[in-house]
Amino acid sequence: MSGESILHSEGLSVGYRAPVLREVNLDFGSGQFIALLGPNGAGKTTLLRTLSRHLKPLAGRVEVLGRDLNTLSALELARLVAVCLTDNAKPPLLSVDEFVALGRYPHTGMMGRLSVHDAEIVERSLAAVTASGLSGRLVEQLSDGERQKVVLARALAQEPKLMLLDEPTAHLDLKHRIEVMGILRSLCRSHGLTVLASLHDIDVAAKVSDRVLLVQNGGIRDYGLPETVLTGETVAELYGFGDADFNRHLGSIEFRGDGKAGRVFVIAGRGRAAPVFRLLSKKGLAIETGLLRDGDLDAFVAAALGAKTYVRAESDELPANGNGSSLEEAAQALTACDFIVDSGVRDAGAEALRQRAAASGLPVFRVAGGAEKGGITLSELLAAIDRLPPFPRQASQ
Repeated sequence: MSGESILHSEGLSVGYRAPVLREVNLDFGSGQFIALLGPNGAGKTTLLRTLSRHLKPLAGRVEVLGRDLNTLSALELARLVAVCLTDNAKPPLLSVDEFVALGRYPHTGMMGRLSVHDAEIVERSLAAVTASGLSGRLVEQLSDGERQKVVLARALAQEPKLMLLDEPTAHLDLKHRIEVMGILRSLCRSHGLTVLASLHDIDVAAKVSDRVLLVQNGGIRDYGLPETVLTGETVAELYGFGDADFNRHLGSIEFRGDGKAGRVFVIAGRGRAAPVFRLLSKKGLAIETGLLRDGDLDAFVAAALGAKTYVRAESDELPANGNGSSLEEAAQALTACDFIVDSGVRDAGAEALRQRAAASGLPVFRVAGGAEKGGITLSELLAAIDRLPPFPRQASQ
């Protein structure tokens, strides 16, 4: 990635009659994938339409490769910026090759004739988006995922420096969503292309983008590395949800249960219990878990699900009081729950808790997949929970 400025804006206000976004100051380098994130109505599409010159800015200025956006001719703009908005292109009677070749019009001159070089660019563009096999087919007969690839190929055929996309994965199935996002990320690396794309899938944005641009309440809320910008608090405030949590260590959103169906203690560790936590949370169970090492995957998943966690330091030694959670604290929590799930992890803390569980008189279920042989599957665990009588502790709360 070079330090060349591809897109720069100062004091930009965008909207129709009244500003939707104000004081938008941007500076994008080459080869970057920037995810544009924000709630519906925040101004993402309006910003993209302004940057692509479909809308006039209400204030401020935009530069593309150091040139004022308003001074560029239509052909000059098309050589620099490719735009894929939400229109679902279904041109009648156009083959895939003919449709992608439309991307060459900024380069073909007054006669609009394709040269051998232009035809090679069309072929390379289709190959770059893994759509060479679609050559010769009619665009209107393609699936949504195939058509989106072809739209990207047409944009790539323009040989732009900047690509602006509005929800490029809308209406696509999972296979094509992953494929399209992978293609865009690859184009940034292989072609030095800068991509600004509005996205709704924050999990994907966190994993794919080099930078994230957050828009909310009429302005830019934040801009920077997704690893630092996308925190649980920021994402919750951006989208206004309270029953889920974005965990930046996991790069995903976890949905919390209401905890009204009872209390369960999970003997966890080393990432073994993550699917167990999710299953129990969906059952509406309040989860307590330990004794986890600091930084354990299970600790991140449990925290994102709103579980109470008992975490000890990295040392193999069991912590004493005042140095993380003590074994006794975790054991007391275990005996206060309605039942226990053992994920099968083998370490000193888990072994000690397993002994306390055996002496507690509470139902204990050990799931398969641990260091020991045997155990029940998650489906069997679910059925076993359903057979338990009402929990007296929970009923009395």
